[in-house]
Amino acid sequence: MITFHYQCLGGTSNSGMIQAINRADALRMLAQQGIIATSVEDATARSSPVRSGAHQSKTGARKGLTRPSISRTELTSLIRELATALEAGLPLMQSLRTVRRQAAGRALPVILDHLIDRVEAGVPLHQAAKEYGRPFDDMTVGMFRAADASGRNSEVLHQLADLLDRSVELKREVVGATVYPMIVAALISVSVVVLVTFVLPRLMAPISGQPGTVLPFPTRVLLGIAAFITMWWWAIIVGVIVAVIGWRRWIAKPNNRMLVDLTLLRLPILGPLLRDVAVARFTRTLGTLVSAGIPILPALRVVRDTLGNAAMVSAIDEVQERVTTGSSLADPLERCGFFPPLLIQIVNIGERSGRLEVMLMHAATAFDRQVNQTLKVFTKALPPILLIVMGLVAGFVLLGILLPLLQLQAAIGG
Repeated sequence: MITFHYQCLGGTSNSGMIQAINRADALRMLAQQGIIATSVEDATARSSPVRSGAHQSKTGARKGLTRPSISRTELTSLIRELATALEAGLPLMQSLRTVRRQAAGRALPVILDHLIDRVEAGVPLHQAAKEYGRPFDDMTVGMFRAADASGRNSEVLHQLADLLDRSVELKREVVGATVYPMIVAALISVSVVVLVTFVLPRLMAPISGQPGTVLPFPTRVLLGIAAFITMWWWAIIVGVIVAVIGWRRWIAKPNNRMLVDLTLLRLPILGPLLRDVAVARFTRTLGTLVSAGIPILPALRVVRDTLGNAAMVSAIDEVQERVTTGSSLADPLERCGFFPPLLIQIVNIGERSGRLEVMLMHAATAFDRQVNQTLKVFTKALPPILLIVMGLVAGFVLLGILLPLLQLQAAIGG
């Protein structure tokens, strides 16, 4: 018999020891006792300094190296294959090994080997994924934790694969809608740079050299830009590199990330799309957890990591605090201001009728349709906006070129 240390959803106070043949047997015994464990680890491995030191050395060695990652599409396929194996009745370890046998490429076998090693050592799947890092983001790790907490691994993983599929589809639709205007914008940008840097200074040299000649304002602006680019092109390149590095470091701070995510939610067209995607994900995940018998507070702790937006995560933290003090779920959701009135009404009705999980799943379907409508508006509005902006830039450049020529022609004709 092996002694396992387990931890429940309630935190460190809800933990203990149990003896079982293996980890699967320990999970089964805990489930029979009505205990939903989020972590079940071999106690001897946790206390053994030799094994712990060896694992830390191995982990440290891996951290010193650049771990290979996979694309969003490959991650979706991996999760769906794992969900299908679990749905067929295979245990988690056997499912991971089955997927590993047919893994192709360079990165995927490395990722699966890491997951197999850590899960075999008694670490939950969500913790193993978090230890690896990319491509497992907060949403993926949160959904893995939801799968462990609910006991409905295949259903939750299929849901995660659908969410990832939807995110990839959203990205493809946005890219597809912006390909043409971006090509036009690139061509106009190249033309503007060539005209401003090479053509305009040579064309304006005879005119600007005449005494008493005052060039139009657009022309003076363009000539100033051309002189700056010609003299300080190296400083521009260095500045762009420094700006990119500085931005990455700045956005890594939680407060700055919160500010950026809050700003994105307030944008006219992009904000509603981001909010609808997060609300649909929140509603469906929370409905799945509640229907699996998870109490509302632990379910909120799990679902907060699936939102992918720091501002909405902070709002869920406030909702948790109010629910802890005895408030209903609908009231704090309404106060935070990020969730639509339809969801508030549905949650309120679900709480009063005792059918919260059913109402949440119906609401998730409705919000999925809302996401499709918002996406259509976004993809139709973005191309003309880009074309208008680039048209204004091109018009300003043409004015800078044509106005002095017309001025010169008027002077000659007079």
